[in-house]
Parts: sequence; C-alpha cells; structure tokens
Amino acid sequence: MTTKRKQWILAGCLVVVAAGCWLLLRPAKDSGITLETAPTERIKISNSVQATGTVEPVTEVEVGTQVSGIIDKLYVDYNDVVKAGQLIAEMDKVTLQAELESAQAEEASCKTQYEYQLKNYTRTRTLHEKELVSDAEYDEAFYLYETARNAYEQAKAAMVKVERNLGYATITSPIDGVVISRAVEEGQTVAAGFETPTLFTIANDLTQMQVVADVDEADIGQVRDGQRVSFTVDAYPDDTFEGVVEQVRLEATTESSVVTYEVVITAHNPDLKLKPGLTATVTIYTLEKENALSVPTRALRFVPDAALLAELGMTAEAEAEHAASGSKRTVWVVNGTTLEPRLVTAGAVSGDRTEILEGLDDGDVVAVEMAAATTATQPSVERSPFMPTPPGEGNKKK
Repeated sequence: MTTKRKQWILAGCLVVVAAGCWLLLRPAKDSGITLETAPTERIKISNSVQATGTVEPVTEVEVGTQVSGIIDKLYVDYNDVVKAGQLIAEMDKVTLQAELESAQAEEASCKTQYEYQLKNYTRTRTLHEKELVSDAEYDEAFYLYETARNAYEQAKAAMVKVERNLGYATITSPIDGVVISRAVEEGQTVAAGFETPTLFTIANDLTQMQVVADVDEADIGQVRDGQRVSFTVDAYPDDTFEGVVEQVRLEATTESSVVTYEVVITAHNPDLKLKPGLTATVTIYTLEKENALSVPTRALRFVPDAALLAELGMTAEAEAEHAASGSKRTVWVVNGTTLEPRLVTAGAVSGDRTEILEGLDDGDVVAVEMAAATTATQPSVERSPFMPTPPGEGNKKK
C-alpha cells in the first residue's frame, strides 16, 4: 500500500470519528423540551374581601321633644360629656303652665259636680227603695250621677296629660355619652307634629366604634361573624385599625343596579382617633391559615405527554382508574426519571398557589408544566430604497 493511499484512509477515518463526536456531543435542537417542576411549600393563606363603609358610634340616641314651643335654655353644646338624667335643655313653660292651671280648675269643678251628684243619687236611691219617689226621678238621678262621674274621670286623664307635657318641657339626657350634634338654638321654635324634632344627638361611648360597610353581593357569601377586619381612614393614612365582624345584615340595598349588604364591624377606639362619619376602606379576612402545605395551581392542571417525556428520557406511570372530582385532583410527583400520579385533596386558593389538605408531603416535587421551546427567527423587513437609512446602517459592509 502506497503512502498516499494510507494518508487518504487516515483522513477518512478522522472524518468519520469527527462526525460521530459531533452527533454525540451536539447541543439539543432549537425546539428543546422543558419540564418545569416545583417543590411543595408551607405558606400563609389569606383571602380577603374589600369594601367601604362609614364609622359610627355603637350606640347613638337622638334626643327630641314631644311638645311644641320655644327653646328657652340650652345647657350643653357640641362635644360635652353628659350623664343619664342630666338637664340639657328647657322649653318655655308659660303656655304649658297655663294649660296645667286650667286643667286643675276643670278637674276641681268636675270633682265638685261629681260629689254633688253622688249625694243626690244616694238620697234618691234610698227614697226609691221605700217607694217614695218615682222610677223616672230615680233614673234621672242615676243619669246625672254617671255623667258627672265620667266627666270627673275625663278631667283627671286630661290633668295627667298636661302634667306629662309640662314634664316634657324639661329635657334630660337618656344615656351617658357625648353630644355629637346640636340642632337648635335658644329662642328657636320647634313644632312637634307628625314626627318628633331632633334637638341633640348623643353617642354613648366613643371608645367603642363600629364601621357599617357595604359589601358587594358577589362577596357577601364569604363573610361570617367573628372574622378579622383591618381598615384605614383618610384622616390617618399611616394608621391601620383592627376590628371584628359583628353582624351581617340580611336587608339588601340596591343602587344603580348594584346590590350590597351591610356588614357591621366593631372596633376599639381608645385614643379617640376614629370620629363619627369618617369613610373607612375595609379589608375583611375571609380565610386565614398559617403553615399550609401548597403547590402551584398549575400543577393541578398538568397532564403528562408521553412523547415529550421520552425525549427527556423520562416516563409517566399509568394514572389510577378513579377520576378526579370535586376537591380531589391529580398531581404528578417527580421520582427520579418517573412521574408518579398522586390523588390529592385541594383546599383554599391563595394567589397562584393552592392548599393541599392531603396526598402530598413536605419535600415532594411536582410537575407544573411541559413545553417544547422553539427558536423564532427574526423576520426580514423590506425597506424602500427611498426611505432614509437608520443611523449606523450606512456604515455596514455591503
């Protein structure tokens, strides 16, 4: 064999070896397969409902008057602290006192007439029993007696009414509290007609407040008594106040086709920052769980593709016959080069993660998503020869 022929044989062997090395060591195709996995994690699950409401006193009483007249004296003003039974206002009593004296005179007159007719009836009855007077005289005496008695009873009832009206002219506080509103001035005339005019509004205890929040009908099903609440008010943007759901009212309110329900939230107000009428932005925590085992929500929707797994050198075990339903879902746990199906019980959803109540343990790694990534080529853009050349392209090598 000549030297030249040996050289050609050696060159061919080198080409074959190089081609084999390239086939073995070449990088993956541009459309490579990726399998995204994620381990189970312990997280805090917190779901909430947003709403707006108004800060109000827990107990608020409107003090009015049941008689018409002129406000004679006012003894309290805005923000004054009052006690139950304390005198807070008086109305002009001249007219009411005159009515009382007139009623007293009428009562005395009716009493005199009643006593006279009683004596007359007693005498006539005695004589009638002895058959000394006729039945007509007896009936007339009895009639006059009954008329006088009824008139006397009516006068006594009128007397009670006048005395009560005179008592209404002295206005006292019904509860211990703080005056948050005063609607009248001294000398002002108030008329108690079909409704009682309000003179004062008294709040019982401003250290205990409540927020009446309007919750949308789509969220009201998640709200329960006793749930934790946090809220802020514009007056103190850096402060967050805490409260508790006290009551979910059943009456619905419809405004502009939007249905809402009132939720009453109690809150402590020891420093008196919360004032009646403030608008509150409310967050009601409908679900709170600490140290909950969770996986990405996408893992519950993952379905393995045998062909794609084969390109990764992995396999998937056969799924159990029982199908996932309700809160039961199937996730695929990574065990070396094998995906094992695991039936789990799903719980609450928080963001992009779902709580797993049973079926998984700490440290399990689940498959989340599988995809074939393709490399996109930059499309060529035709350019008009009459268009100006972008900066820098004029110097490119032609």
